[in-house]
Amino acid sequence: MSAPTPHPSTEGRTPYPVGLLLAGRRVVVVGGGQVAQRRLPALIDSGADLHLISPATTPAVQAMADAGELTWHARPYQDGDLAGAWYVLVSSDDPAVNAAVSAEAERERVFCSRSDDASAATAWTPASGRDAGATVAVLTGDPRHSAALRDAIVGGLRDGSLATRSYRSHGAGVALVGGGPGDPDLITVRGRRLLADADVVVADRLAPRELLAELPEHVEVIDASKIPYGRQMAQEAINRALIEHAQAGKFVVRLKGGDPYVFGRGGEELLACAEAGIPVTVVPGISSSISVPETAGIPVTHRGLTQEFTVVSGHVGPDDPRSVTNWQAVAGMSGTLVLLMAVDKIGAIAAKLVEHGRPADTPVAIVQEGTTAAQRRVDATLGTVATVVEAEAVKPPAVIVVGDVVNVLAAAFRR
Repeated sequence: MSAPTPHPSTEGRTPYPVGLLLAGRRVVVVGGGQVAQRRLPALIDSGADLHLISPATTPAVQAMADAGELTWHARPYQDGDLAGAWYVLVSSDDPAVNAAVSAEAERERVFCSRSDDASAATAWTPASGRDAGATVAVLTGDPRHSAALRDAIVGGLRDGSLATRSYRSHGAGVALVGGGPGDPDLITVRGRRLLADADVVVADRLAPRELLAELPEHVEVIDASKIPYGRQMAQEAINRALIEHAQAGKFVVRLKGGDPYVFGRGGEELLACAEAGIPVTVVPGISSSISVPETAGIPVTHRGLTQEFTVVSGHVGPDDPRSVTNWQAVAGMSGTLVLLMAVDKIGAIAAKLVEHGRPADTPVAIVQEGTTAAQRRVDATLGTVATVVEAEAVKPPAVIVVGDVVNVLAAAFRR
């Protein structure tokens, strides 16, 4: 057999971009360190028949092998390991091994990517990312430049600043999007992307207002708190708005504060749309019950102090016939109690908790306008909270936390 012809220098050459369809095809990775750990997930997702050759691996790579996502040959590379391979990734920390693998790849005409020496490779691994079914791959010859461009493109797709509206894959329907606790940066990536693609946005009063200012001029914004059907009919009117606009061929985003299903009535809206035959996507949001206390220096759980936390709606008082909360059971729990929509009922709630056994000196924190520039924290106890809320003129929205976790991080948080 004649010796292989050395491949020409890559200097001054532009790589030819191509997407490899590796499903079911043998792919060899030599080296089980950090480089392999970063590259393996994409190869696994490709469906390749993946073989890792390395005496040792990182714990994360071993976990992939243990899960059956690849075959790990726990030994050094041997000449002949590339037989039948379609692609090889060389990522060992031994230059001699890397050179030997490259030489075999050249003989076998297998495209070879090298983490240590791009000039000695026959393939370059692009900086890549995915968004909504699209793969973005960038090759510049400088890995840092490639990664920066990849991040800018993928980030723009995810947050909607790089518009792809005319190519969207979804049609008319409704998305119930949790907007988070108030800070516009705390909406999920998926939520922001869907919001940027909306024809109509039906927004709660507690949804991040800054996000609405970023919408294109053609987007119709409906303020859910001002639909003119009266207080008792408000939810029915919201349901009707979602359905009517979706039936008119629009993509409707129902932008809600917090999470759609945490006292957000998202379930009711989904059921109404489902009954009308409207497809619905639900996008979880960061709930204010956890995030607002956190931004105020309060963990809802803490090892050795509490093993549970309970979230209760306080929109009706304990003695209101509409209340379905077992306040005696809540008072008997030793963990953290988080109260939402409870500012005007906190006096009655605190009295009921004390009546059923919670000590009157139990710490309480009220966090108003959490995660926003207007956030403030007011501290009290169950015995004093009603007076403090009135004296401090606390107004909704506010999250109230009851329990010893209120002060567990106080010293550190004040630094």
